[in-house]
Amino acid sequence: MIRVLLVDDQHLIRAGLRMLCDAQPDLEVVGEADNGRDAVTLAARLVPDLVVMDLRMPGVDGITATGRILADRPTVRVLVLTTFGDDDHLYPALTAGACGFLLKDASPDDILDGIRRAASGDSAFSREVLQRLVHRAVHARPGEHRDLPGLTDRERDVLALVAEGLGNAEIGERLHIGVTTVKTHVTSLMAKTNSPNRVRLALYAHGA
Repeated sequence: MIRVLLVDDQHLIRAGLRMLCDAQPDLEVVGEADNGRDAVTLAARLVPDLVVMDLRMPGVDGITATGRILADRPTVRVLVLTTFGDDDHLYPALTAGACGFLLKDASPDDILDGIRRAASGDSAFSREVLQRLVHRAVHARPGEHRDLPGLTDRERDVLALVAEGLGNAEIGERLHIGVTTVKTHVTSLMAKTNSPNRVRLALYAHGA
């Protein structure tokens, strides 16, 4: 069971997320907060597996709250869910320690997939956000595409699809392999490329 804390200053958003999570047998909403200060307090008291965090809130914002939560409990995963996908929100959130960044116009299935991926240790990003991260890094350092020594052919296939922003389930479907096998390949790729997370792995694929 994945224990989830919902943080958003809009009651309607929290209610919709609660309904979405409550309908899933593997998700349990253990608390809600409408500001960053209460989110920090509840995270310390409830110890959720995952915090779904809005960014713009009165008082303590989501970026500050993310940093405080992870400073106190680094094993908690924080998944940003926001309307604002610009760089001024994205990069500070990642710097604060968020493991993923989804936009609120994502489909319910994509949000649920992101929650599960984030809770399992994966990085969950809206595809356009991940592609922008990769695009920015590639164009900041052009012409540095590299050979990929030490990788198997299958690992190269998986790496290419990670760079496209695909999740594990999508990669599995594309390559006709199981999700567990995909996770094994991703873990191996991270170790071989010294990439701490999926974003860095995607950037590595482009030589950034």
